[in-house]
Amino acid sequence: MYLANDVIQNSKKKGPEYNKEFGSKLGKVFEHLGSVRLDDKSSKGLGRLLSVWEDRSVFDADQIRIFKKYLNKGQMKLKENSGRKREHSGKTDTPQVKKHRRESSSDSIRSTTPEPRLRRDSDGDLSQFAFSPESTTPPSDPPEPEQLIEALQELENAATSDALVREKIANLPDEVSDVNLLNKLQDLAAARALCEQVDEALSMLEAYNKRLAEEMEARKAVARLLHDYIAYQKDLLAQAEETLEEHRQKQVKVKKVREELRAHLQNLPDISKLPNIRMGGLAPLPSAGDLFT
Repeated sequence: MYLANDVIQNSKKKGPEYNKEFGSKLGKVFEHLGSVRLDDKSSKGLGRLLSVWEDRSVFDADQIRIFKKYLNKGQMKLKENSGRKREHSGKTDTPQVKKHRRESSSDSIRSTTPEPRLRRDSDGDLSQFAFSPESTTPPSDPPEPEQLIEALQELENAATSDALVREKIANLPDEVSDVNLLNKLQDLAAARALCEQVDEALSMLEAYNKRLAEEMEARKAVARLLHDYIAYQKDLLAQAEETLEEHRQKQVKVKKVREELRAHLQNLPDISKLPNIRMGGLAPLPSAGDLFT
């Protein structure tokens, strides 16, 4: 499931057809997973996976609802089967039944063992390092720098940066927020005037609190974007360091070959100092008669 999540999210821009194809099959997958007895860690991982897909609109709300329905449906079947087994638990199991139960339990444990870590290369391909089995948070598609900058710029216009509204709230009269001061009202006109002030202050505070809640959610979203972006950059940095180390080792080997080549060249004879054959610098070869006489 983590591998499927990584493929789906990393191909969201370059290959959206993967999202569509996976979406048509994941219903049966979640129904199957619901029918398998999983440990708490695996169950929480599936729940977290669905939450991430829902928060980041990887699939639409209807599809997420269907996935959850299938997952819960499988779990309900599992509970019903467990109930039937408890009803017949008074019967004595044969040695063959006990052996089969132990083997089934071992298979279930092996099936819930997390897969090895995956990794995304610098060009976006998958290799072996993007998700660790110890982590319960699935990997996500890192944001583009422009998207991250835009999200940070939007926070500059957040509610906490609105000094004008904050000043108005700070300058509200005490009568608006202190019930004990109501005894000082002397006539109906003063009460109506105070009522209007309270209504205006309440509307202003409700609107500001709503903006604060939106800002809080926006800051959480930006924090997630920053987390994903930093994690991705750290991954790229680690890959760059590995590549740099490989190139350094190659450089050392090339330097060694160059030094050996220079030493070999120094041991070779200087051709320019040899006698010129065309100018008669060498003695003539012996004739056949000289060789056999």
